[in-house]
Amino acid sequence: MNLYGVRAIYKFEMARMRRTIMQSVLAPVITTSLYFVVFGSAIGSRMGAIENISYGAYIIPGLVMLSLLMQSISNASFGIYMPKFSGTIYEVLSAPVSYAEIVLGYVGAAATKSVILGVIILITARFFVDYHVLHPFWMLSFLVLTAVTFSLFGFIIGIWADGFEKLQIVPMMVVTPLVFLGGTFYSIDMLPQVWQTISLFNPVVYLISGFRWAFYGVSDVHVGISVGMTVVFLAACMATVWWIFKTGYRLRS
Repeated sequence: MNLYGVRAIYKFEMARMRRTIMQSVLAPVITTSLYFVVFGSAIGSRMGAIENISYGAYIIPGLVMLSLLMQSISNASFGIYMPKFSGTIYEVLSAPVSYAEIVLGYVGAAATKSVILGVIILITARFFVDYHVLHPFWMLSFLVLTAVTFSLFGFIIGIWADGFEKLQIVPMMVVTPLVFLGGTFYSIDMLPQVWQTISLFNPVVYLISGFRWAFYGVSDVHVGISVGMTVVFLAACMATVWWIFKTGYRLRS
């Protein structure tokens, strides 16, 4: 493996985070902090506990997952789209690095930035809500696995998009509604039976449920199913990326 090539792509993408720290870090942290203030403190203080967990603490995993998904997709999609837009993608493709190394560099950087942001948001949450992490290892594992999976998904979106507006279609029109309807602010057990069944078709339910289990030991679905669904989506993204490089879809034309 050409580690020099992977490191070059990785360092370049990480440097972009430092250049755009207001957009990459501060904006998501401030936005999530507003959720903590409004839902955790203002509304949460007037709501009862869920599964013996205060409402403000209960929504923390969902809010972290919301930022993690959006930033993973955004970082990876923008990272690969810009070389396409500027034409430098051909230099990357002709460089002595394999397709796997290209993906490793871009996706690795995007996932790293998302994990860093997720940790910062968790630290920030301490200023608003008191919470605990029952399974730290699994919490970090879910954090990394989700960041890698959705960075790969964002990489695919960045290759598919042929304009800046398309970079935002999937995150804003698909991912955000799924997150809000995926148990971020409530347990799906609180819904009528028919809506509980419908919610199980929302893949984000499994992500938030597994992540919440790592915090408090409670979940809407079994944690094994949450891990399995995430791994299946990761495998589907890897297969799609393999097909893209094999066929040259929107890379060679």
